[in-house]
Amino acid sequence: MTSEELLQRVRKIEIQARGLSRNIFAGEYHSQFKGRGMAFSEVREYQPGDDVRSIDWNVTARLNKPYIKVFEEERELTVMLLVDVSGSRNFGTLTQTKRDMIAQVAATLAFSTIENNDKVGVIFFSDRIEKYIPAKKGKSHVLHIIRELLSFEPESHGTDIGQALQYFTNAQKRRCTAFLVSDFIVPAAAVTAMEKPLLIASGRHDVSAIRIYDRHDALLPDVGLLKVNDAETGERLWIDTSLSSVRSGYASAWASRSAQLDELLTKTGTRHTDIRTDEDFVQALQRLFKR
Repeated sequence: MTSEELLQRVRKIEIQARGLSRNIFAGEYHSQFKGRGMAFSEVREYQPGDDVRSIDWNVTARLNKPYIKVFEEERELTVMLLVDVSGSRNFGTLTQTKRDMIAQVAATLAFSTIENNDKVGVIFFSDRIEKYIPAKKGKSHVLHIIRELLSFEPESHGTDIGQALQYFTNAQKRRCTAFLVSDFIVPAAAVTAMEKPLLIASGRHDVSAIRIYDRHDALLPDVGLLKVNDAETGERLWIDTSLSSVRSGYASAWASRSAQLDELLTKTGTRHTDIRTDEDFVQALQRLFKR
């Protein structure tokens, strides 16, 4: 992609994402995610009716009078986007690739963030942490993020979501809202290994998962003998898609992985939604916000 082509694509996504964030998501974003945290403000003398759990025992012991901690709602929010840049994101069979859809979704979330005067940052991950962009405010910062979403090429092609969650938890000390954007194409063992880091991340932060997938991730078309290449491992093999047993086995494996993932996300209290590359992502994001 040339620099001119990249600028044209950035501009196109900017126009689309700004319109969606202003006209559709701003109110729902504000009501669902803004002001979730509570920050310490001051201490004052205890008054009848105050919650005894708020008593500051150190100050109470020092002054020999009961004092309580006063908290105020944090009005400025930090949003972190955890974006999967593994090899499988380049797959797409209909209107666009998963990579393109990820860029649109992430850009819309980023513009929704700055429209509310909040900060947004990004962690790009494969089976390693590829790039970390600290959270900042401003249009120029979001445009920088969009350019990276469109042009960034990872050093590795695998996927390790657990490692990305661990890095996020260690890097982000203050409570924030996070969106994990991935196709979640990982072995069953990797889904199981994701549970602990997801529980820790969800306990400290407000985490939502967005799965981006292609129609043919879920259903294998009947096109006869097909040579396929695993975008993450490089493995190549021939598949006879004319066999109904092959197609049903493929669909069954997808359904099993999806059920395992849904169970994990529900168990860890992680809001989640699925977005297919040939569908409008607006309604899916609205559903996620309303949850």
